[in-house]
Amino acid sequence: MQGAEKGQAVNLDGRVMHVGIVQARFNDALTGQMAKICIEELIAMGVEADNIRHVTVPGALEVPVALQAMAESDNFDALIALVCIIRGETYHFELVANESGAAITRVGLDFNIPIANAILTVENEAQAKARQVEKGVDAARVAVEMANVVNSHLAAQYLADNPEAADAFDD
Repeated sequence: MQGAEKGQAVNLDGRVMHVGIVQARFNDALTGQMAKICIEELIAMGVEADNIRHVTVPGALEVPVALQAMAESDNFDALIALVCIIRGETYHFELVANESGAAITRVGLDFNIPIANAILTVENEAQAKARQVEKGVDAARVAVEMANVVNSHLAAQYLADNPEAADAFDD
């Protein structure tokens, strides 16, 4: 929801992160602006430009395939999906929105990688334009925060499983 109270993010330090972005080219003027804003926000949080991989695909239904390829590479701390779906006159809107959203979630769960799911689903272009800045910023922030959550959990689990590794930090 636009302008919603989102609470306070816990850790937005992206200095050592690698982030992959998949942008649907359908409604390219809108998703392109979301990508620009998202990349600017990632850099503002410390993600180095060289550590951001931005690819484009034809449309929303192709986004999960590209995300899966990135997740399989194991080169990223987080991924971002940038999509804009504008309602038309047929049921196609619901099909594309539901299927792409579910597939993006499935990739994240299957590969245990955070994916900021920035799918704009709107009635018209004016609604999309009104939301594209906030959605681009939110996507970057969600990706960095969730990567930190997952990485902290993995580090804690590793130290719990390998107590001798924790001793190295005591020196």
